[in-house]
Amino acid sequence: MTYKTKISKIYSDDSDEPSLLRFMCAELTRGYFLEHNEAKYTERRERVYTCMRIPRELERLMIFGIFLCLDAFLYVFTLLPLRTLLAFLRLLTIPCCGLGGSRFLQPAQVCDLLKGLIMVLCYSMMHYVDYAMMYHLIRGQSVIKLYIIYNMLEVADRLFSSFGQDILDALYWTATEPKSRKRAHIGVIPHFFMAVFYVFLHAILIMVQASTLNVAFNSHNKSLLTIMMSNNFVEIKGSVFKKFEKNNLFQMSNSDIKERFTNYVLLLIVCLRNMEQFSWNTDHLLVLLPDVVMVITSEVMVDVVKHAFITKFNDITADVYSEYKASLAFELVSSRQQNAYTDYSDSVARRMGFIPLPLAVLLIRVVMSSVKIQGALSSVCLLLFYLGLITMKVLNSIVILGKSCRYVKEANMEGKLFKRPTAQTSKQTPKKANPAKSPPTSGNTSLIIQYDPPPDSPPKPEESSSETPQSTELKHRATNKDLLEIDRFTICGNRIG
Repeated sequence: MTYKTKISKIYSDDSDEPSLLRFMCAELTRGYFLEHNEAKYTERRERVYTCMRIPRELERLMIFGIFLCLDAFLYVFTLLPLRTLLAFLRLLTIPCCGLGGSRFLQPAQVCDLLKGLIMVLCYSMMHYVDYAMMYHLIRGQSVIKLYIIYNMLEVADRLFSSFGQDILDALYWTATEPKSRKRAHIGVIPHFFMAVFYVFLHAILIMVQASTLNVAFNSHNKSLLTIMMSNNFVEIKGSVFKKFEKNNLFQMSNSDIKERFTNYVLLLIVCLRNMEQFSWNTDHLLVLLPDVVMVITSEVMVDVVKHAFITKFNDITADVYSEYKASLAFELVSSRQQNAYTDYSDSVARRMGFIPLPLAVLLIRVVMSSVKIQGALSSVCLLLFYLGLITMKVLNSIVILGKSCRYVKEANMEGKLFKRPTAQTSKQTPKKANPAKSPPTSGNTSLIIQYDPPPDSPPKPEESSSETPQSTELKHRATNKDLLEIDRFTICGNRIG
């Protein structure tokens, strides 16, 4: 072995020994390749993009849902009085015109009469509730007490909304149930008084909420308003770290829509009461606007943060909000069909938990006490205001119908609109679905849709020639499965949308 070979061997042996210099060189020159775990990093990037898309998709759903609630709310002020008047005239003309059928009134007319009577009775009862006394009673309490009261009122409002629609539905079904069936209820009169009692209590509950919010707006240091706004952020802690499926997130989204719309109406009531106290001075409205904007902004921020982290922790994509819009749009469009089993306002109440009757009673009570109608000019202004509300209701209905038609088309849910819901009587047993015959449903129709897919059986031949031209036309229209064939108002709405 030569001398040079021995020297190189000694140096190579020394280089293998650990040293601080070698460790620093290794740390400074060490490399890694992210593409070796491409799926993981792609998923992380998609999560970031999903969080960035959540505000836009969520607000689209919120705006669509708020307009649905607005449509149901305006229905109580505009079309419901006219429908109740028509049903009452029909009831008065029965002795003159005769029965002409098995029913005195149609089920929808009976429900309209009941709703109108409930509204009149509850409005009369609300006159005995002093809003000013309630406001000063709440204002005399401490801040901590008011904070606890406001939280209790929010919980009570959700409980009332959940149980209240069941009370109203029980009343409607009891009043319109076919008489041939065996009596399995306590009677229409007890159900009616239960409904009146519920609407009255719920209206008082919302009045206390509005009074508490009014006290927070009028407090000098705004401490109560700040505490009430911070309560929204506590909602993030109670929701973000829970397990959520798509249907659970849908229910929470509907609850957020209803809560946001209710807060808008409460803010309107607070502004009306404050403007009345300051003799409708517009300068005071400018004082209230910053607080109103602050409350609305905090509500939007809390909803965005809450939904963004819920979708992140539960691996839910932002496209789910488009499915939610399609589900709400499906219920709206299906309520336009001739075989609809419920009124549109009741459908919104069941889905979102928004019951417009108590809120409408309270708003009428506040407006009538804040605005004095005296003289012919005031009556003309009231009539013009009512016509403006009707115009707003019609335009809003046409626009959301157009949007709903587009959402239903994009979700490929048109075929479900032309299948009548399966009506099961108490003597019939429900049939189990055959998975071999039922077509697979896509992801956007996996939400709570209660309509069966159309059967694959061929059309039945004509059994008799005694059918009327109207029934023949309806059958012909039903076979043409196009979304525009529901009614002409949906056609107009689809063109606008």
